Amino acid sequence: MEILNVGLGKNSYDILIGENFFEKFPECIGNVYDGKKLFVITDSNVDKIYKNEYGKMFKGFDYTIYVLEAGEKHKHIGIMPAIYSGMVKAGLTRKDMVVAFGGGVVGDIAGFAAASYMRGIDFVQIPTTIISQVDSSVGGKVGVDLPEGKNLVGAFHQPKLVLIDNYFLNTLTNRYFYDGFAEIVKYGCIYDKNFFEKLENIVKLSGLSETDKNYKENLRKHLMEHINGLVYRSCEIKKEVVEKDEKESNLRMILNFGHTIGHAIEQFTNYEKYSHGEAISAGMVDITKIGEKKGFTKEGEAVKIAKLLKALNLPTEIEYPKDEIAKIMKRDKKSTSDGINFVILKEIGEVEIMKIGAEEIFE
Repeated sequence: MEILNVGLGKNSYDILIGENFFEKFPECIGNVYDGKKLFVITDSNVDKIYKNEYGKMFKGFDYTIYVLEAGEKHKHIGIMPAIYSGMVKAGLTRKDMVVAFGGGVVGDIAGFAAASYMRGIDFVQIPTTIISQVDSSVGGKVGVDLPEGKNLVGAFHQPKLVLIDNYFLNTLTNRYFYDGFAEIVKYGCIYDKNFFEKLENIVKLSGLSETDKNYKENLRKHLMEHINGLVYRSCEIKKEVVEKDEKESNLRMILNFGHTIGHAIEQFTNYEKYSHGEAISAGMVDITKIGEKKGFTKEGEAVKIAKLLKALNLPTEIEYPKDEIAKIMKRDKKSTSDGINFVILKEIGEVEIMKIGAEEIFE
């Protein structure tokens, strides 16, 4: 097991990364919480697979399991009253703790419930997908969607602990296994060229061809041999960025690379056609192509990024009506009266935040 500490003064916490240590969760949680009551929020997919493990994961605690319907389309503000009622019925007080056990949607909802219930109670993140392990479980951004846009209601509420056990990745479908690699590629693009090249080399060293019949399965096995290191470095990069800018006033914006277009694609397709990672994958390629066209980005970077994402079974081109996407982007949290803060790649490993109009970006 490896430990990263997110140093945020009184809001500091540890990220524990390992494999098959879920039976030690009670001890880990007990190190940051001296109470007995846990309100565990999960979703229907995770609950179906792991409900027989709850007794081991939360041994010694008085725990309540609250199950959400799985999927981003259920991450809307309308579900919150029922969750709050569940917390009241469970007798949850200000001194008790929420546990988010699931992917990014569960983490966002559970974190927002913890941030807002009784004006804020503590919570722990137990992410079960790659995308939630390397991204949404770290940094304290929590929230829900409105019909008008993604994550428009939320808070900054840091967890007390993040428990990353790669045991949970074994039950992911191939689609959602590869989904998380969009965020891993993002960290290389925005912060660490060597990390990007390391991921390229890991894929190359698999010796597999994308035309192979069992390419997805065999590459997955190969990637799992390296997953702890990839997750560790991704979390380390996010931790470094969050430590410098917890509330996203400047530097932390770089974590949104590809996300402005990607979030708009998700919303335009009603969160049903593309997963988060798939939309972000196409968003990163698109914004890099736009950067090259406008002379902001070193030529050829979009091709390199697309090649790696394609090898990781992610889409690099998604057709969408630019006028509709522009309208949605105008409602993005990063939008202001004089434009949107887009994260533009200068070259792999280096980005710049530029304020550009929603329509202007596609010109």
